[in-house]
Amino acid sequence: MDLFTWEGTDKKGAKVAGETRSGNAALLKADLRRQGINPIKVNKKRISPFGASKKKITAKDIAIFSRQIATMMSSGVPLVQSFEIIGRGHDNPSMQDLILKIKADVEGGNSFTEALAKHPYYFDSLFCNLVHAGEQAGILETLLHKIATYKEKIEAIKGKIKKALFYPAAIVVVAFIITAILMIFVIPQFEELFKGFGAELPAFTKFVVELSKIFQQWWWAIFGVAGGAVYGMIEAKKRSPKVSQLMDRALLKLPVLGEIVTKATVARYARTLSTMFAAGVPLVEAMTTVAGASGNIVYEKAILKIRDEVATGMSLQMAMRQCGLFSNMVVQMVAIGEEAGSLDAMLAKIADFYEEEVDNAVDSLSSLLEPIIMAVLGVLVGGLVVAMYLPIFKMGQVV
Repeated sequence: MDLFTWEGTDKKGAKVAGETRSGNAALLKADLRRQGINPIKVNKKRISPFGASKKKITAKDIAIFSRQIATMMSSGVPLVQSFEIIGRGHDNPSMQDLILKIKADVEGGNSFTEALAKHPYYFDSLFCNLVHAGEQAGILETLLHKIATYKEKIEAIKGKIKKALFYPAAIVVVAFIITAILMIFVIPQFEELFKGFGAELPAFTKFVVELSKIFQQWWWAIFGVAGGAVYGMIEAKKRSPKVSQLMDRALLKLPVLGEIVTKATVARYARTLSTMFAAGVPLVEAMTTVAGASGNIVYEKAILKIRDEVATGMSLQMAMRQCGLFSNMVVQMVAIGEEAGSLDAMLAKIADFYEEEVDNAVDSLSSLLEPIIMAVLGVLVGGLVVAMYLPIFKMGQVV
């Protein structure tokens, strides 16, 4: 949609003006008239190619949109008008365009579900299925609140996982950069000083000096290989299911981090299944979406296997027990939920428990890694300092 500037008069004859996105000038004029504004001038606004570029639509934007549309409907605002209010007021032009496209589709006769399904990159099958269930049962407002809560919880758990993975990566990156700076700029200064000694250098000092020469000569290759390795791993995980499964399996087995990722995955599984089951989506049908939302290919394959076993008549708790990826507590709570007919409520409690566990584990990891970071950097910098001062100490002993 293009951005237009317009001028007109309201019902009282007062002059009004503004900027609005629309498909074309004719549609905008019709839209303004519906709002009680008589358009006088409507001009397409020219945007400089050097101006601000459109922001990317993030999962957080979709979560906020879910909560906004649910709140609007709870306040009695009609769906189409809710799109108008949210779309016009959004500070992200890309998100504004997306919302106004959905509004145009709904105005054109499509259902809310059909309008969302045209944008699968932003609205996954879970989102569309829940909206469809809400439309069919006449409880769209309730389901939109459930979607909003689900999106907010999932984004929160993703943020915690990113925070947990950031610290180890930060240690490696900072240590590598500091080592490279010392090797390229500091060690050569000492090397020039040592040339005037005319004495044999200690073995440790020789090793550091030779390592420094390698860094000076091949720094571009070292940084290129390091960056290429990281990029290659990310791309391989995206493109190769085997590599993705290998990396996800290895991640689950890592000390401390593996436990956090496992708990976060179980929390996401329980939250997604609880939300879909509470919306009336059949269990077997819901499991397919739940598998895709798990975030770990090991759990995804296990959940699909659970789905197949449940489809043949096996209970959910028995299928979960046989896969071997869920703790006894989770399986027992699911069994209680199945027997009591409150599976959605029990799954929600499991999700709440594990989300709190992840939160506590991430805080503990942060406290644990702070001294580790100091120790690693201390060993690196201290080792290089000792290597450079060994010859000086040796000369002092001779004197």
